[in-house]
Amino acid sequence: MWLKVEDVPGLAMTRSFGDSVAHSVGCNAEPEMSEYTFTKEDKVVVIASDGVWEFLENIDVAKIVYPFYLQKNAEGAAENLVRASFKRWRKEESVIDDITCIVIFLDVK
Repeated sequence: MWLKVEDVPGLAMTRSFGDSVAHSVGCNAEPEMSEYTFTKEDKVVVIASDGVWEFLENIDVAKIVYPFYLQKNAEGAAENLVRASFKRWRKEESVIDDITCIVIFLDVK
């Protein structure tokens, strides 16, 4: 979204909270929320920006993260997920979106 008379704010979905300029052109700053109850079968949580999910499906992410889960290395999983996302963007587009992620292993002892 842009103002008619200026090249701002642009569409910045992940950065629109509290952005009065974006709100003035129709961007809704209300977050979409849901609740999930974890089970014993749940092992990994991946919280990631759209830069990760644009070209990677859930199964792709799982295949990248799983070897690091076995090693109990969440940091390595996040680093490799960002790297894989970056490579995919370079292959598919001329511009690369923001790529941010957090990987949490739930049952690492």
